[in-house]
Amino acid sequence: MKWIVPALAYLAVGLGIFRFHNAWGALAGFHAAIILSLLIARPNISVSTLLKSTKIKWIALSVLLCGSSGIALYFLWDQFGFAPDLPSQIEALGLTSSTWIPFIAYFSLVNPFVEETFWRGYLGDGTKRVHASDFVYSGFHALIMIGKVRVDAILFGLSMLVLAGWFWRQIAREDGGLLAPVLGHIAADFTILMAVYQMTS
Repeated sequence: MKWIVPALAYLAVGLGIFRFHNAWGALAGFHAAIILSLLIARPNISVSTLLKSTKIKWIALSVLLCGSSGIALYFLWDQFGFAPDLPSQIEALGLTSSTWIPFIAYFSLVNPFVEETFWRGYLGDGTKRVHASDFVYSGFHALIMIGKVRVDAILFGLSMLVLAGWFWRQIAREDGGLLAPVLGHIAADFTILMAVYQMTS
């Protein structure tokens, strides 16, 4: 069960993007697969764990490092070889001028709590080494990037996401809670989506 759920999450994202061409649908399916699995598995992860941090330095480090990802993307945009028709691809996924901002708000404020509970809480591991969950977390992002950036940029992005997954696990291990990873994830999601919004609107 534990390792079937990521496959369902991948399927939800793939169907949402490639079959139904709807970003909201992909995100809703992704969250539904994760939340359903957590309700069935009932892992020992309380709300207090999501809100727990013992040292402000872990929060500051997570937010500053991860928030810089979107800033770097904005200034290095031309280096990633984004598809010339990226704005029309995004619009075809249902992200128009009226839906972009609500999508960014939901993705930035809700998605990090769902993902950190699942990837670092439920599937996470206390090892200092790179763990399988880091790769599985990274992998589904390829479905989002296919056709939008060059292959080398996809590989680079996936490598950075493996590193991010490892980094957030280490912070959770050191800090004894998931608040610092959640806030870093919020910073990453918000700045990355804002960079895409600014460069394609």
